[in-house]
Amino acid sequence: MPLSLPRPVFDARIGSNSFGDLPEWDLTDLYTSPEAPEVETDLAYVETTVVAFEADYKGKLADQTAAQLLACVQTYESIETVAGKLMSYAGLRYYQNTMDSDRAKFMADMQDRITTFTTPLVFFSLEFNRLEDDHLNRLLAENAALARYKPVFDRMRAMRPYQLSDELETFLHDESVVGASAWNKLFDETMAGLMFSVAGEEEDLNLEATLNLLTDTDRTKREAAARALAVVFDKNIKLFSRVHNTLAKEKEIHDRWRKMPSPQHGRHLSNHVEPEVVEALRNVVVAAYPKLSHRYYRLKAKWMGLETLQVWDRNAPLPIDTPKLVGWDEARRTVQEAYAAFDPRMAEVSEPFFTKGWIDAGVKPGKAPGAFAHPTVTTAHPYVMLNYLGKPRDVMTLAHELGHGVHQVLAAAQGELLSSTPLTLAETASVFGEMLTFRRLLDQAKTPAEKKTLLAGKVEDMINTVVRQIAFYDFECKLHAARAEGELTPDDINALWMSVQAQSLGDAFEFMDGYETFWAYIPHFVHSPFYVYAYAFGDGLVNALYAAYADGLEGFEDKYFEMLKAGGSKHHKELLAPFGLDASDPKFWDKGLSMIAGFIDELEAMEG
Repeated sequence: MPLSLPRPVFDARIGSNSFGDLPEWDLTDLYTSPEAPEVETDLAYVETTVVAFEADYKGKLADQTAAQLLACVQTYESIETVAGKLMSYAGLRYYQNTMDSDRAKFMADMQDRITTFTTPLVFFSLEFNRLEDDHLNRLLAENAALARYKPVFDRMRAMRPYQLSDELETFLHDESVVGASAWNKLFDETMAGLMFSVAGEEEDLNLEATLNLLTDTDRTKREAAARALAVVFDKNIKLFSRVHNTLAKEKEIHDRWRKMPSPQHGRHLSNHVEPEVVEALRNVVVAAYPKLSHRYYRLKAKWMGLETLQVWDRNAPLPIDTPKLVGWDEARRTVQEAYAAFDPRMAEVSEPFFTKGWIDAGVKPGKAPGAFAHPTVTTAHPYVMLNYLGKPRDVMTLAHELGHGVHQVLAAAQGELLSSTPLTLAETASVFGEMLTFRRLLDQAKTPAEKKTLLAGKVEDMINTVVRQIAFYDFECKLHAARAEGELTPDDINALWMSVQAQSLGDAFEFMDGYETFWAYIPHFVHSPFYVYAYAFGDGLVNALYAAYADGLEGFEDKYFEMLKAGGSKHHKELLAPFGLDASDPKFWDKGLSMIAGFIDELEAMEG
């Protein structure tokens, strides 16, 4: 969307020994090593199968019978699977240590070879999109196995108005390795190599460890971390501005040639979601800023005894929050018990992640920051990456990424082309997994202070997921619109960032000098333009889903499993219909936001 070294990082506070034995990936389910003979065998398969595919089908798609077209699609799917397996292996090894030049070279070489080998495939979607609707519909009516792929065809054909000539599409495919993907790599390697000199820390820290200090109980440590981030971002701001300027301009050129109506339109098409649905979500969230983030942060300032909050207070623990490090075994138990309480099948599907090397949890030098679940390919299994530091929030991150993993395992039966869930629905199982874990912890809270801490933490997570991500989306919209008018200076980008931050966070905040550069480290802007609204979409959707579950909707668990198993084989309207929900109704989003507002109501009531 969205990732070993011999020693734990820095000190016992965040070293793996603090949390028990943290798991590492076992990538041998993909390949035993970069030198494994299967790597070359699979590369040869991709190369030769693509050559045969082009010879068999190029210029001939319109002449295929239903059975022949099915065989064509299945061969295409097989190529995608093997190529995806190779790239997954190269990418996962690289994310384990982005500073290792051998891993970086292996991934770059693999990307070059796969891109070269698959260039002849470019004709397929272009020629397929030139098939007449009536002709294709007749073939689908004749063959149920072919008709199963209709959602894939629908997504492909949504691009019909925007596709270029075969020659231009082939050129763009070839050029991609020195275009966006090269700038992505520069961004990743630069970020992984940044070190931050934080006042009071004996050694320089990497990005993940420095960001982690922003949730420290000690306010001076939080401030020191925020200021250290600002210093390093400022030193590198010209490079990050160049990355954003180049990527936004490249996107503008591609969109102009394709006659896309807006910079966001390509993302909406790939998400299989209507622009008006996203616009409704965006507008409802922005209108709710005052009753959500503005109100909550004023409360938080009061709890912390402050007139105004600084940016380093945004994710600070509450004063009543007892600092707590959660061991890995406890984190695992908490999440799996919450999953099992909802439905034992959830815990069962999650079990191999812990026992078979499907999770890489420790913080290590060179390891990519953040967390993700990568589905790899449907013939293998997903891998989850965490940077586990023992904070209660890290337990929620485990619940989140494990939810993705469960979703990916369940959807794999759809096959490579149908398993992939559009981003708007891809966050469903992850956010639902978080909600299950949170509700279980809330039910087990023994004191009012513990309940308040949990509620506040959940509200902050929801604000980060809904309010902050929509503010990120607005920032991207402004950035791409401004870049279309000309080159942007770092100050220009900084100003766009601050305009959305002030609007979304509200009057409780004072913004330190240097915060204007904090857009620089957000990877989604670089890797997946306009991805971020998917988080808000997912949170709103899950809040509405959870309300249906809490209201005792009959057969909810089975309906939920069927939704996850569907992967990308159904549109969001079809997936939500069994729950009596419709995301195209603006009132749908109000339901989700009212759950956040309800939690803030509870917190305000505790003040009395």
